[in-house]
Amino acid sequence: MASVGECDGNPHPVAVAASEREHEGQQFARRAVQGAPARLLSVENLSTAFDTEAGRVTVVDEVSFEIDASETLGLVGESGCGKSVTALSIMGLLPRPAGSIVGGRILFRGEDLGAAEALRLQQVRGNRIAMIFQEPMTALNPVQRIGRQLAEAYTLHAPGTGRNEAKGRALELLDQVGIPAAERRLTEYPHQLSGGMRQRVMIAMALASRPDLLIADEPTTALDVTIQAQILELLRDLQRETGMAILFITHDLGVIAELCSRVVVMYAGRIAEQASAPALFANPRHPYTRGLLRSVPRLEDDPKTVLSTIPGTVPDIHELPTGCRFANRCPHAEDICRRRAPELEETPVPEGQTSPVPEGQTSTHRVACHRWRAVEAV
Repeated sequence: MASVGECDGNPHPVAVAASEREHEGQQFARRAVQGAPARLLSVENLSTAFDTEAGRVTVVDEVSFEIDASETLGLVGESGCGKSVTALSIMGLLPRPAGSIVGGRILFRGEDLGAAEALRLQQVRGNRIAMIFQEPMTALNPVQRIGRQLAEAYTLHAPGTGRNEAKGRALELLDQVGIPAAERRLTEYPHQLSGGMRQRVMIAMALASRPDLLIADEPTTALDVTIQAQILELLRDLQRETGMAILFITHDLGVIAELCSRVVVMYAGRIAEQASAPALFANPRHPYTRGLLRSVPRLEDDPKTVLSTIPGTVPDIHELPTGCRFANRCPHAEDICRRRAPELEETPVPEGQTSPVPEGQTSTHRVACHRWRAVEAV
């Protein structure tokens, strides 16, 4: 009788995939020792556009960031800033033909996914890179039982899997994400589960093929704070168990502080600031980041204290300014801000301070602001 790692006497497809990942990981480590960049994912000057009746609009504009193995990177910004489109670009899930990558590269362990054929993307998507979507009720099929959907996610990348093995793997996944009475849940439909349970099912589906990178697109937005905390703790535990990296997309800075080691702040399709999470919270350098932090309620505030807000609105995507896109809302803006778009520049650690960065992480703090020194002095 063939073992779990075999299928009809041959190595099981999932075991083969795991072996390939291990081999690639060894090559990855050797490149790091030899001094070559050792990044799991490297997004370089990514630009994504949509063709509309009013013409082409660029919604992600020269975005660059990196994710190392086992790292959690937070992508934060208000609705419409390009966070989800960045994730869909990485996954190759842009709506076609309207959406397309018009510039830059997406390197996953050195392979450019932006230039990959559709068949290759299918091999990577769900297998090597998985995604949890924002609203599980719309991501799950309402007319299929949970067990069938989990089994499908597993067998898609292991076509030789038998029915009993797929069911066993589905049950194992539900146990792994902490769903009680897991065997009974396999026979239920999505509408029979609570919001928190549906999100756990989505996480289980994403983990089916043991991905190297998990993209979580605002997975806690529709949940109450208690369930939100449970989901965050679950993701931390699963990351420790599997060693996967996480790209966590959110507009909630509290979640960023809880989960992420580094942070990328986006505004109107561009990166405003990029730093380690401790450095960003201790010393934010972009006026937009400071505005976001000031708008968070604090326990020490007096009751009924008026919350701080950022005045104005995000510029229309069809009429973006030539200069800094935050200039119309920025209290520090000057003429240069309206005339010329700022570059994302590396900034030094403040004098007399050490960089508050976790061990093994980069201490680079980048900001796209002409007047960040004046902002910091305030």
